[in-house]
Amino acid sequence: MGSEEGAGFEPATGDGPPPTEAAQVRAASVRTAFEGLLQIRRLTGDARAGSPESAPAPWELHRPVRAVALALESSGATPSAVDASGHRVSAGYRVRTGERPGSVRVDWAGPPGSGAAHHEEEALAECAEVLRRLGWTVLLYRGPRRRRYLEVEPPAGVTGAR
Repeated sequence: MGSEEGAGFEPATGDGPPPTEAAQVRAASVRTAFEGLLQIRRLTGDARAGSPESAPAPWELHRPVRAVALALESSGATPSAVDASGHRVSAGYRVRTGERPGSVRVDWAGPPGSGAAHHEEEALAECAEVLRRLGWTVLLYRGPRRRRYLEVEPPAGVTGAR
């Protein structure tokens, strides 16, 4: 068994290396993982709340960084990437643990001179729209140096969060 098979699928968070597999192979893996996430929502969701696909499932609430990264990657959004030394090598979304328990922070990161700061408003608005359609609560903030970021949380009343 190869290391890829042993590790399983991991969505791009923007803090990993650039993809090494063919784009079609990665796209198929992302599509399969996202379809699995939607199936989990259908099986575990609350039908009284409308479409069971319209709110994060308990699985997502226990792994919010992974769930948000999968949602963004499946939408076609571009993840950022870093090289082996940790230097950012491409511009795109970056997903990490938020300040509050169960929250996720999404920012638009890139290497120096990439223009990431100039594209972040539009790019983060697109990310926010994807996440809102999937039932997440998304708020836009400005941080240090007036850089924007999203704070993503499960909607109020969704059970299963930590």
